[in-house]
Amino acid sequence: MQNSSEFYKSQLEAHQSKARDIFKKLSLFSLLRLSVFVLTAVGVYFTFNQWQIAAGIAIFGIAIFLFLLSKYTDLKSERARFKRLVKINEEEITIASGDFHNREDGSEFQNPKHFYSLDIDLFGKGSFFQFTNRTTIKEGTQKLVNFLLANTITEIPTRQEAIKELSEQPEWRQNFTAIAQGVKVEHSASNIIKWLKHYKPFLSKTWFLITIGFSLASLLVFVLAVAEIIPIESLLYWLLFGLGITGRYLKQVNVVSAQTSKAKDTFRQYALLLNKIETTTFSSDLLKAQQSRIELEGQKASEIFAKFSKHIDGLDNRNNLLSAIFGNGYFLWDLRQAYYIEQWIKTYADKVEDWFEVVTFFDAYNSLGNYAFNHQAFTYPEITETKNTILAQDLGHPLLQSDKRVDSDLDIQDQQFFIVTGANMAGKSTFLRTVALHIVMSNVGLPVCATQSKYKPIKLITSMRTTDSLTDDSSYFFSELTRLKFVVDTIEKDNNYFIILDEILKGTNSTDKAIGSRKFVEKLVKLNATGIIATHDLSLTEIEAQLEPVKNYFFDAQIVNDELYFDYKLKQGVCQNMNASFLLKKMEIV
Repeated sequence: MQNSSEFYKSQLEAHQSKARDIFKKLSLFSLLRLSVFVLTAVGVYFTFNQWQIAAGIAIFGIAIFLFLLSKYTDLKSERARFKRLVKINEEEITIASGDFHNREDGSEFQNPKHFYSLDIDLFGKGSFFQFTNRTTIKEGTQKLVNFLLANTITEIPTRQEAIKELSEQPEWRQNFTAIAQGVKVEHSASNIIKWLKHYKPFLSKTWFLITIGFSLASLLVFVLAVAEIIPIESLLYWLLFGLGITGRYLKQVNVVSAQTSKAKDTFRQYALLLNKIETTTFSSDLLKAQQSRIELEGQKASEIFAKFSKHIDGLDNRNNLLSAIFGNGYFLWDLRQAYYIEQWIKTYADKVEDWFEVVTFFDAYNSLGNYAFNHQAFTYPEITETKNTILAQDLGHPLLQSDKRVDSDLDIQDQQFFIVTGANMAGKSTFLRTVALHIVMSNVGLPVCATQSKYKPIKLITSMRTTDSLTDDSSYFFSELTRLKFVVDTIEKDNNYFIILDEILKGTNSTDKAIGSRKFVEKLVKLNATGIIATHDLSLTEIEAQLEPVKNYFFDAQIVNDELYFDYKLKQGVCQNMNASFLLKKMEIV
């Protein structure tokens, strides 16, 4: 697989070059259009007295002008796509440099009642979501969030296979994103789906046949009027008659028009993306399964969507005054297009949700594939059923740059509980989030920041960032107790959870804290729980002597030449060097 950094640089140069080439062609077509317009005008001017020749020149000139305009529009659209691809690759280069904190951070997805979403820097400023998210559709973003929060431990190899396949198709992924970005959508797919499912038709097939018969009658009236067989005024009367018929259903047609106008851009965007999915051959089971959801008796979902868009465009002609008057007066145009739309809804409304979900799935998985492509040095965990819950070599935090990251080995077995001590700033909290992200990323199917990992799938639950709540009239300590109760209640129902705790019972005095922490850990061990607790309370480490599943680990801090030194390495044992008093003195606080 090509190095991601080299790929982005080469793609950036290639797309910039193509955008420049197309700009030159656009300039040429602009000049040609102007020349055709001038020559046509001159030709008509000099042959004005010979109307047949003048008409021929005008028709020929208009045809050439429209052809050039069509080519110009296509080129303009293509240049816009290349410019979007340029921006996509520029952004990847910027993010790779560590500059990603101005992107959408997903803070709205933090939920203190979730198993872990608030605690592990999954969302928020500098979060995993902010670093990873490349979705372009609102529903795709929500789908990605759902994957990250799912806590699902089944079918991990299937997800790994799909992510691997997409990671190997960076050009396909970027083109998918560029297409999605090319259509601005204001209305959500969920609202459109809701409207389609609850829509009640008001036109029967009889009315469709009436529109056909009325259109044929209009042509007959026109021929008879021109031939002066009937009075010319008959055209006006017939027009008013047609407008009267259409006016009977004006309110219902207006409702259909308003709703389809909202759906128009969404359907256009999804049709383009469905076509991109349909025309690609996938090998992984999950991607093939998603692709099969958009197959329908030999018809392509993108073509079905395009057909719907065509009917919407037909109904949109009512916004043109001349089309509205003459189209409805002579051909009952609004009724016919409304009937086409109703028949489409009747046939496909129940299938649209599946098609939309396939697009949002690929939008979300694009982000996962992109992450895997950008981190080719990471490893996909080997899923095992051994006693080792996590057996990882060189495990590190995935958001830290490789030149600044310090990795540690981790071997924690099923039903083991680690007590991690260490000085302030020695790396305890970062280590806890590293382990938590290893679990979340493994369950999603992503490669993890390690040179090797064997993993027995387990769900995650944490208590690291408890906050008080003025709204709920609860103190910090009560909020923390509520969270710890949630942890215990969850483990009592299902102990296949990895528990991560950071300095619990901070809201009480040191004596209560020591006693309470000890009892809580003993409770978890009794429940055969697996996990890690970080603490400054060295008395808690004494449990190791009484409880076999408990193991002590620490992060060290040393004072060298009157300077504090950290190696950020996980070691077995109990920390002996604390640094609070040293820092107070060093900063001249005491």
